[in-house]
Amino acid sequence: MKPIRKAVFPVAGLGTRFLPATKAMPKEMLPIVDKPLIQYAVEEAVAAGITDLIFITGRNKRAIEDHFDSIPELEAELAAKNKTALLEVVRNVLPSHVNCIYTRQPAPLGLGHAVLCAAPIVGNEPFAVLLADDLIDSRSSVTQQLVEAAHQHNGSVLAIQKISPEHTDRYGIISGSAVNDRTTRVEGIVEKPAPTKAPSDLAVVGRYILEPEIFEHLRKTQTGVGGEIQLTDGIAGLMQDRKVFGLQYEGVRYDCGSKEGFFQATLELGRKYHGLTP
Repeated sequence: MKPIRKAVFPVAGLGTRFLPATKAMPKEMLPIVDKPLIQYAVEEAVAAGITDLIFITGRNKRAIEDHFDSIPELEAELAAKNKTALLEVVRNVLPSHVNCIYTRQPAPLGLGHAVLCAAPIVGNEPFAVLLADDLIDSRSSVTQQLVEAAHQHNGSVLAIQKISPEHTDRYGIISGSAVNDRTTRVEGIVEKPAPTKAPSDLAVVGRYILEPEIFEHLRKTQTGVGGEIQLTDGIAGLMQDRKVFGLQYEGVRYDCGSKEGFFQATLELGRKYHGLTP
């Protein structure tokens, strides 16, 4: 497999579960303590050797572009006031060797369609997909774990975790055969099945390493659950031609697309990294 240097961040969603906070501010810019969700995802990707960050944006997402851009006026004021620590924080939001690329998703047609919007930029290379809603705290970058598995098994890799069976209708659920204690060769995948119809308790979460052949399958994919083009359906097609694996990653996931998960992440990361107590 070729080196994996590009990562796609679908950030065009409306964030309706956090209204009115997200009426004018992207949900990806909601802060967990002192960093927005999107920065946690970007730092994870950069730690895995990603150098090209591809943001699939929509309306009212300009704040994401501004966050990863330099602000000379702010830097000058911090320097003038000798606030060295804060100046370094602002300057180090993004390493100098990393590129940001922004493209619009013209209509809210689902995750699969958002990933497809990146095809002209990704080209014929394997790439990562990171959903900022899923904040994953781990000693080793989860994206790096997937990259290593992709090279080891020479195929696409999905981050998976065991879930309570009654929650299968919230996730894409895989079926397959075990390769080792953490890795499954994916043989089937279905989007948000009812608990009585779920093929397993292994759910796909918001991290993927995908081979470029996924784009051709997404182009053929019809709208599915919710009237959207589902990435899950594209992956189901990809499995007919290429190997796909699921990796039970090491780390703690917070579903920051929900208020409960967002609150939990704020408390636990605040305690762990900032010494904060309620």
